[in-house]
Amino acid sequence: MITTVKETSEQIHLVKLRTLIRDVPDFPKPGIVYKDITPLLRHPSGLSLAVEYLTQPFRDSKVDVVIGAESRGFIFGTAVARNLSAGFVPVRKPGKLPHETRAQEYELEYGKDELEIHVDAINPGDRVLLIDDLLATGGTMSACSQLVESLGGDIVGCAFLIELSFLNGRAKLGDYPIHSILTYDQE
Repeated sequence: MITTVKETSEQIHLVKLRTLIRDVPDFPKPGIVYKDITPLLRHPSGLSLAVEYLTQPFRDSKVDVVIGAESRGFIFGTAVARNLSAGFVPVRKPGKLPHETRAQEYELEYGKDELEIHVDAINPGDRVLLIDDLLATGGTMSACSQLVESLGGDIVGCAFLIELSFLNGRAKLGDYPIHSILTYDQE
């Protein structure tokens, strides 16, 4: 098998990104191994690389709006929106948005929560890309997708920096195209 320079370069970049993710055992509760992205955010080339890898698969998708889930989805979502010349819409926890909202409850791997979006944030037919830092059980992104669809948006895909594949979050996202940069098959 012949390995191209591009493949080798990409593999090196992915290893670099993985080294910038810190494992924090027993956070936010015992038994959870938290994937801390703050070292990656602090690293200029790591952050730039992560944003570029999140953007690449959707460059030709004619995205109108990027949705970022509170709060780390804001970090990556705004940067990807800029790269795609698209708008950005935050999806937030209850009571954080100042205008009329629509809400969706969802389950986390360690509890329940709720997300809200402004009712006028998505126009019918808008092409929407959903961004978050982590795909775990799929609850957060499933709630975001339900909010987007309830406002008439068309989801072109979901993109994540990290996917914890052993938690099977993809199952909650149906047939949406899913792009994950780093995948962890076990804790």
